Amino acid sequence: MTINHHSLTGTNLLQTALAKPYHYRRSGRYYLRLRPQGTAKGFYTLSLRTTDKATAMTISKDILKTLAAFHLDNPEATWDELRERLADIAEECLTMAHGDDSLVAYEMIYDELRLSLREASAKGPMTIDQQRAASKAEDILEAAQERLKGRPGKLIGIVEELRGVPCGTPVAPYLSLSVNASKALTFEHLSGLYMAEQKDNVQASTMRDVKSSCAAISAVLGGLDLKEHTRADMVGLKAKLLEDRKGSTVNKLLTRLSTVMDWAVHNGYLDKSFDKGLKLSKDADSSREALSQDQVQALMDHTKTLQADAWQRWALSLGVITGSRIEELRQLTKADVKQVGGVWVIDINRNDGKTAKTKHSLRVVPLTDGAYGFDLKAFLEFVEKSDTRLFTLGAGQFSGVLNGALRDVLKLKTDRTQTFHSLRHSLAGALKAAEVPVGTAEAILGHSSGSISYDLYGAGSAVEVGRMAEALKVAFQ
Repeated sequence: MTINHHSLTGTNLLQTALAKPYHYRRSGRYYLRLRPQGTAKGFYTLSLRTTDKATAMTISKDILKTLAAFHLDNPEATWDELRERLADIAEECLTMAHGDDSLVAYEMIYDELRLSLREASAKGPMTIDQQRAASKAEDILEAAQERLKGRPGKLIGIVEELRGVPCGTPVAPYLSLSVNASKALTFEHLSGLYMAEQKDNVQASTMRDVKSSCAAISAVLGGLDLKEHTRADMVGLKAKLLEDRKGSTVNKLLTRLSTVMDWAVHNGYLDKSFDKGLKLSKDADSSREALSQDQVQALMDHTKTLQADAWQRWALSLGVITGSRIEELRQLTKADVKQVGGVWVIDINRNDGKTAKTKHSLRVVPLTDGAYGFDLKAFLEFVEKSDTRLFTLGAGQFSGVLNGALRDVLKLKTDRTQTFHSLRHSLAGALKAAEVPVGTAEAILGHSSGSISYDLYGAGSAVEVGRMAEALKVAFQ
């Protein structure tokens, strides 16, 4: 939870009577605005860290309830009265049920409340009993954060201390609702927590890949409790994945495994992880095989039999001569086909809501007239007649039609070792065979480059685009 303070110097949220709260939504996320009674200027804005309205309203309600319970502005309150309030709060923190969204949100909320309590203790005119209550309240919030990580013991101890009796039976039924030490922490559950935290930070297409990868790993690990996992479990996972997958695919899954496991260790869900050093060597078989030059030529010969206004003709042709990813092509607009330094290019960008795999994917790629018979003039006429988008199908349909065309024309196997993505491998192979410098090849394909950096939109753009255009002409000879 992020709190923004506005014109409230010297005022503490925990010691202020609040006006009616106000909720609003910005960039998909929900926020709670709090204002002290008696003033129209000062207010606090709290980010609820969720895009789900129901979750936001639940979190908001609980925040307000907690703030009200922590009001420490009554100097007449006795320790017994304050202790009773603290016991209620501690018990609620212990027994509250959480979903994946609220687990992440409440860890941040408790952090912010602890900071506010410290401010109240440092600046507020408090009695000894109030200071004692503020100190215990901070202990409660710290223990509540531990409970969110599956370690409720400290919070149970605080409840017993404040109540003067063991927690007993009433608390026990609620413990199964949280991530607690007695519950197996499976990869399916752990990856769910990871994805809930990351979902607002990654592109939708990337999140689909994350879900797919995590599901494949979860299917193998099943009910294994990761709190007790061993190196043998991780080696067994690798062996099982290799039974029906290529080495490069397994490497990608193991990379995803390590990402989730590292996150779990850093966030206190696991004490240690045994997933390192499992990946295969760098020359592991690729999950995609390049198309041969004969296959590429056969595909281009097929495109020339299609009508000049057939979108399939140009989508397939662009795949061949630019090596662009299928989603990069699907999102192209009329404005993305332009000239840079006298060279016609396609501009792969994030304008108008388009997405890209990485920042290195943002690039321009020259269009090579005559490559495998590509007709630049006919393509530009197609572009001119198009509306805003060159291709109007959704992602699934677009991919299905193009990959289906490749299978039909080239009689490909159904094992997906050769797909539309294989055209990228074909172009990469042609660039390598033509001894094109690695930096230039990476700029064309949109790979990260540690050897050279291109300014494709600045003063030197014409020079760099010219260099790429010449490299492609050589590769296509």
